Amino acid sequence: MRTRRAMTARQKKPHATGASLIWERPEPALRPAPGPLSRDRIVRAAIALADAEGLAAVSLRKIGASLDAGPMRLYGYLDTKEELLELMVDAVYGEMASAGPIPGGWREALRTIAHRTRRAAREHGWFIDLLGGRPHLGPNALAHLEASLAALSGAPGFEDIDAVMMAVGTVNAYVLGAIRAEANELRAEVASGMDQTEWQRASEAYIRRMIATGRFPTLAKVVKDATHPPADAAFDRGLDCVLDGIAARLSCGAAAGKGPRERR
Repeated sequence: MRTRRAMTARQKKPHATGASLIWERPEPALRPAPGPLSRDRIVRAAIALADAEGLAAVSLRKIGASLDAGPMRLYGYLDTKEELLELMVDAVYGEMASAGPIPGGWREALRTIAHRTRRAAREHGWFIDLLGGRPHLGPNALAHLEASLAALSGAPGFEDIDAVMMAVGTVNAYVLGAIRAEANELRAEVASGMDQTEWQRASEAYIRRMIATGRFPTLAKVVKDATHPPADAAFDRGLDCVLDGIAARLSCGAAAGKGPRERR
């Protein structure tokens, strides 16, 4: 019994720094054989695998095989798959930051943030599945959040940090919902073998029979009169609606001479 406990204790290697988060843990010393590894190489291999086969395909075994390294060797660089996913998300935030500073006034800044997030989700279809929960704490994610908040902080109407957080959070919520819907549509196309137009044609006769019952008069207007813009235009229309709402809130506050805290 004593020997078994001693073996278990030896298997649980404490981190040299005692840091619990991967962002503060140093990488193992470089070993040239059987092949050089780094967290960056591991993450790039994981992103390539997720881009090609989806997030569910990502495993340390597959990543190790692509790098000619056993999965146990990868555990020297990270402890869990959850840490790997965090590293992948942070790498994508780094790609977003490489587009340069966030420009212009508050509307242009929020629009830029929205489009950068959407572009990242289109380039990496798995990215949206890892957003929307707790804030990501990697250095690139924190830098993106800092740049987003700083782009508004101190601008007219955004002297209060709560107003900044409200605007950034509202746009972020819209963007996440919109790009998640787009991602689900793409997945439905793959699963059904039909694009949206083909699916609509296949469903058209049924929808018209349902409308003919007279039970769905508003839906009938949608089918007959709605413009149904393409995805890019629909995204921008929705974003304009959100930005107009933020502008209206700022105008009401300015007219009343009250800041966000006073209005509450």
